[in-house]
Amino acid sequence: MLNILFSAKPAAWEEYEAPLNAALTEAGLSANLSRAHAPQDVDYIIFAPNGPVTDFRPYTKTKAVMGLWAGVETIVNNETLTQPLCRLVDESLTAGMVEWVTGHALRHHLGMDTHILGQDGVWRDDSFPPVAAKRPVTILGIGALGAACGQALAALGFPVTGWSRNPKNVTGLRCLHGDDGLREALTDAEIVILLLPQTPETTNILNAETLALMAQGGFVINPGRGPLIDDAALLAALDAGQIAHATLDVFRTEPLPAEDAYWAHPQVTVTPHIASTTRPETAARVIVDNIVRGEAGQPFHYLVDRARGY
Repeated sequence: MLNILFSAKPAAWEEYEAPLNAALTEAGLSANLSRAHAPQDVDYIIFAPNGPVTDFRPYTKTKAVMGLWAGVETIVNNETLTQPLCRLVDESLTAGMVEWVTGHALRHHLGMDTHILGQDGVWRDDSFPPVAAKRPVTILGIGALGAACGQALAALGFPVTGWSRNPKNVTGLRCLHGDDGLREALTDAEIVILLLPQTPETTNILNAETLALMAQGGFVINPGRGPLIDDAALLAALDAGQIAHATLDVFRTEPLPAEDAYWAHPQVTVTPHIASTTRPETAARVIVDNIVRGEAGQPFHYLVDRARGY
């Protein structure tokens, strides 16, 4: 029998216990899923950074750590972690991100705030948008989430450029990479969406210099990671009119402190890290499928490259 340790906050256990046990049964695995296994007996750890496990050295038998989150920046540099680490790639997580990104991109493209917030008796019949084909969109980060969002926007007619550190090919997107590619991707972009992992190379990738490359009056949408943006530079660009509006779902400090300048800024929309949330039913099947692969001696899906940081 496999011993599987669930290491996350108590509320997550209430959400995940039944779906995980159902997925284990469906997969034909005999497993004891618990929050209280002795470390030396654990075969797999299902892990969230807000759970109790921070020192992985006692888990000498553990074959892999299965992340409950797509992001791994809070664990990837943990020197006690020598076991394979797998991040979560889940179809419902991807679908949720596509819906959130598309909704906010269309909100800015269509200028919906003008009319939703402008119910003041003024007939603003001159505030119509261009067609999507005239609104260039750039997505920084074209992994599973970024590629899916880019393809959804391209299907609506937006010319979408995707950028990554290394060369990639995503159907329907113009793909660029490297430092020169970043400058080209951002130059005259009217909507920029950030879906990069958080690494030393991506921290503050949107800064005073790169924000200045965008089309004046452009929009920034960040459902990726808070440190991807130089906050002071973004606020300055908003005040100067270089950026018309920023919709931000992630921040350096979460929850975002009540005194933070973003809350009060009229050209910033704050959402509370809800762009895409893991759904227990589908995430459980992804995690259990990876455990099945491990037990069969097959390579794990979504294995994190420690050197790259994701």
